[in-house]
Amino acid sequence: MKPMPNGTAIAWRAPIAPDLADLAAQGRLQFTEVVAENVDPDRPPAALMTLAEHVTVIPHGVSLGLADASTPDPARLQRLSSLAMLFDAPLVSEHLAFVRAAGTPDSLHGDVLEAGHLMPPPRTRRMLDVVVENIEIAQAQLLVPLAIENIAALLSWPEDEFDEPDFLGEIVRRTGVRVVLDVANLHASAISRGTDAHADLLRFPLDAVAYVHVAGGTERDGLYIDTHAHPVPDAVSELLSAFVAHRISCGAPVPGIMLERDADVRAEAVLHDLDRIDRAVARGVARVGS
Repeated sequence: MKPMPNGTAIAWRAPIAPDLADLAAQGRLQFTEVVAENVDPDRPPAALMTLAEHVTVIPHGVSLGLADASTPDPARLQRLSSLAMLFDAPLVSEHLAFVRAAGTPDSLHGDVLEAGHLMPPPRTRRMLDVVVENIEIAQAQLLVPLAIENIAALLSWPEDEFDEPDFLGEIVRRTGVRVVLDVANLHASAISRGTDAHADLLRFPLDAVAYVHVAGGTERDGLYIDTHAHPVPDAVSELLSAFVAHRISCGAPVPGIMLERDADVRAEAVLHDLDRIDRAVARGVARVGS
């Protein structure tokens, strides 16, 4: 099995496959991540398989729907497991979100309504039980450990009984699931909720973090939109520095930190953001040493 995510990295995208290969050859890239729905386990891209010989590749799902009312689809779980075996991955990851609901037989998409987006679940005791059950079902079928990612939530539900840090912490306590900490999503959600992102960060179950996501976005009409297409803003970089400083001050290793970029995937844009991430990590390290 390949090692756990380490160092700073970039998510695998076909347009920058040669650049990732170069970074791996230079020893600057120890891991990457692929969107599970975009890779057929039976016909993976040759460039990706070559890269997987040298770095850890994490399958990352976007459609499992761990907060759906229905239980996880066995076929989607099998795909994640197949990719994990293909890449000899130490874990797989998914989002803490709901993505679909039951419809009617004559609805546009048959008997399922797809949101087409990662939606935040109501943070209620009843939903907590649903999420815990779904995660336990996934853990039982997956062949490697599971990590769940906090999403960029543009709304909260009026029936919420938990805030996000407490909700995620209780899920971790009850299931032992690992966490993909997305600092850009945390920033976006805090703006939507009107909370302090740095205070929220320190209440997350940070001991359970397997690796970290960083991405760019833009503010629009008072909201932060996590576009994965713009440069990483200073506020997100500062959250990353705070996380790094926290881990070091606790005597814990800093996990792998990965840039997500889904549009404007030019080498110069991606490498510019990777440099910003490296500088943010260095600032976090310096805070502890000062």
